[in-house]
Amino acid sequence: MTIKEIQQEIIEEFSMLDDWDSKYEYIIELGKQQPPLPDKDKTEENKVSGCQSQVWLKTEFKDGKLIFNADSDAIITKGLIALLIRVFNNQKPEDIYNSDITFLEEIGLMKHLSPNRSNGLLSMVKRIKMEAQKHLNKN
Repeated sequence: MTIKEIQQEIIEEFSMLDDWDSKYEYIIELGKQQPPLPDKDKTEENKVSGCQSQVWLKTEFKDGKLIFNADSDAIITKGLIALLIRVFNNQKPEDIYNSDITFLEEIGLMKHLSPNRSNGLLSMVKRIKMEAQKHLNKN
């Protein structure tokens, strides 16, 4: 699936949830389903700066695509990074770098998160885009 198709799928899933309590529960559930990052990968290099919680993002480049794994010490944040991984995992760096991230606004997430969490989420997106940029010219 393309990044745009995955975002549309997420928008449709969130539209089926009645209220923000249900949407938060869904995000928390996504965090619980996200595989933990091994302790050896919880390094300063993998740490995402700008997040209120601790967030680690490990990136691998394989067969021309980026593979992401992440973890956080806060379950809601882990759910947010799980959403981002769902969108960007196993995609080409140029597709990630050039993508418009519309689903965060469309599902209303940005206005329902605290300012600190919103900034952290944007920091996670920025880090993923930076990882893509680093790998743009690799084959």
